[in-house]
Amino acid sequence: MFRGQPSRFAWIRPPARISAALVALLLAAAVFATDGPIADASRQFEDGKYQQAAAILQTALAQDAQNPVFHYWLARCYFELGDYDHAIASAKRAVELAPANSEYHLWLGRAYGRKAEHAGWFSGLSLAKKTVYEFEEAVRRDPQNLVAQHDLIEFYYRAPGVAGGGDDKARRQIQALAGLDTVEGHLARGDYFAAKKRFDQAADEFRQVLAAKPTRVSPYFDVADFYLSHDDATHAEEAIEAAARVDPADRRLAYYRGAVRVLAWNELPEAERLLKTYLETVPQRSDLPSHASAREWLGRLYEREGQCQAAVEQYHKALELEPHDQAAQEALRRLRRCSPGT
Repeated sequence: MFRGQPSRFAWIRPPARISAALVALLLAAAVFATDGPIADASRQFEDGKYQQAAAILQTALAQDAQNPVFHYWLARCYFELGDYDHAIASAKRAVELAPANSEYHLWLGRAYGRKAEHAGWFSGLSLAKKTVYEFEEAVRRDPQNLVAQHDLIEFYYRAPGVAGGGDDKARRQIQALAGLDTVEGHLARGDYFAAKKRFDQAADEFRQVLAAKPTRVSPYFDVADFYLSHDDATHAEEAIEAAARVDPADRRLAYYRGAVRVLAWNELPEAERLLKTYLETVPQRSDLPSHASAREWLGRLYEREGQCQAAVEQYHKALELEPHDQAAQEALRRLRRCSPGT
């Protein structure tokens, strides 16, 4: 789900599904495990130390400027740092050096997309067209890149036709994806229906995902995101615990288990512990549930407990991370009369 107020070009995937791209990233790191710079940069990246990882890669590129993996990793670092101009430049270089690599096209498209969100109308439109081109290239180069498939589909149904979007394109791409992977087809169709506010149809698609019992963990988190956003603690918990059976060590579980406990209003001390653990141990990154969202759930917990000042603090921290988070803004308006002694 999208948190806060989406911009006119807010089509970048929600955190849970981007994790598949992280898998590809880690596989690339494994392939080059004997290469010191890649291994070092990978460790820094995994710890959320993007500036340090970028420094390692810049040093490595001074010795080997033709290595596309270095450029790709550097693009990922810049993306997490919010430096989209440099992310674009690095990803473009990776694509130039290895044009057949689907993942490189995907992240170049994402960098264009994020820059478009902050651009004026005319330049934003140009960037949007570059975004969809790269997403289409990513899918053309590797139709099995499911993350690229989802990004392309979401672009189609969120972007206007003048930018290369369109519902007809989205529906055709969903059908193509369903032919490759039934579960991913249900997920994409569920996301599409949710975006169109056809929530009953979306819920039906997500129920089919759960019924299919996928062996990958991320589909369960996608389903949980839908149910959390619709205040359905029962079905959200069903999805989360199914994810835990697939991968009990997945570090996203602390976030999701904390959130669903707040929503269900049970085991509140455990909910607080889980959300704080997530904030303390998992870095802020685009392929993981956002720290702003975790702060918002903590705010909801404290607000319902009557801890007014603690709630206000969490909502303010959420807005520092995501200034357009509407839920946090509305919560602060509710609590505007909160006095220091409350």
